[in-house]
Amino acid sequence: MRRATTLTAAVLLAGIGLAGCAKEDTGGTTASGVSLVKAGVLTTCTHLPYAPFQAKDETGKVVGFDVALIDLVAAKLGVKQEIVDTPFEGIKSGSDLNAGKCDVAAAGMTITDERKQVLDFSAPYFDATQALAVLTGSQVKTLEELKGKRLGVQGGTTGEDYIKTQVKDKSLDIEVVSYKDLAALQQALATNQIAAAVNDLPVWNEYIRANPAKIVVAAGFDTGEQYGFAVKKGNAALLKTVDEALAAARSDGTYDKIYTNWIGEKPAS
Repeated sequence: MRRATTLTAAVLLAGIGLAGCAKEDTGGTTASGVSLVKAGVLTTCTHLPYAPFQAKDETGKVVGFDVALIDLVAAKLGVKQEIVDTPFEGIKSGSDLNAGKCDVAAAGMTITDERKQVLDFSAPYFDATQALAVLTGSQVKTLEELKGKRLGVQGGTTGEDYIKTQVKDKSLDIEVVSYKDLAALQQALATNQIAAAVNDLPVWNEYIRANPAKIVVAAGFDTGEQYGFAVKKGNAALLKTVDEALAAARSDGTYDKIYTNWIGEKPAS
């Protein structure tokens, strides 16, 4: 009886020892020398939903323009893309990349001088334009016509910055309401909680396709913005791979196909 107890204890101790030796996934390096936070996977931080750049389809899979382009980067590295949904603040501040939550950020993110201080951006991959959306039937066509009304924006975005600057510089009597994400902003507009909303034009076009006759784009604002993918400051190897994948896609026509599929007809150069 005593021998059986001893053997049992030995087996338990051995099991504990094996468990203690089990390693967590501390990342890996691709054949091209790019370090990844998770072996065999290119981990992407994004903020959902932001169709047509990234959103879940009817099966729950995250798809979109950004997703398709980063898939090209993953293929170049010989790995698969894995997506992490995280608040936009952690993306644009660089904290998610610095914490090792992901390798690359792809979130319909405008390149700005402020963000360049904490992120390294790829070459621009999309020219963005802000747009004013209103409910179908609304007579509003300009910001000035929103006097005394509520205007919605998505918090932490360049759209929010643009509108707040316009309201201040032009002394407009408009209440600017910031929402935590695109879905909340769109819901507020659809339910008439706000008189209008501002976000990127492709986002409104996608919403209109999914919800015909509900809202219309009343005006556009050419702010000269460009989207970029971002990596942790100093991650030159991954940034080089991202830029090479984008350049190859533009050269062989893949970019145009992806653009047409997710955005629509590509503007003339």
